[in-house]
Amino acid sequence: MTAQKGSAFLLKIGDGGNPPTYETVAGLRTTQLSINGDAVVVTHKESGGWRDLLSGAGTRSVSVSAAGIFLGSDAENAIRAHALAGTIDEYELSFEDGSKLRGRFLVQRLDYAGDFNGERNYTLQLESSGAVLPA
Repeated sequence: MTAQKGSAFLLKIGDGGNPPTYETVAGLRTTQLSINGDAVVVTHKESGGWRDLLSGAGTRSVSVSAAGIFLGSDAENAIRAHALAGTIDEYELSFEDGSKLRGRFLVQRLDYAGDFNGERNYTLQLESSGAVLPA
């Protein structure tokens, strides 16, 4: 296996169509994906002192964090509109090896910052709503 380039880890937002067409959120310098799961413990007297977990139970979620330079693209404007309205939209994460994850996400946080003589930066946090599945 070879190392994969971070620049090929892309965040894309859907256009609202059915099926959606995805547009890359340009200008991102860092992108992070976290897959979270809450375990359901089913330990009992016969577990021999070891914790037993129930497979397939509990709550799973995906969190996406990203940061980059604001370019004013349609994708960035759509993210801002969803953040202000509190609406959920389709997103896609694509990786260098061609694999993809798709799901519906809420923009939980969107921050802008900029220095007087520098570019405007932004960071965002997405939280999944429903299943996130390979595409």
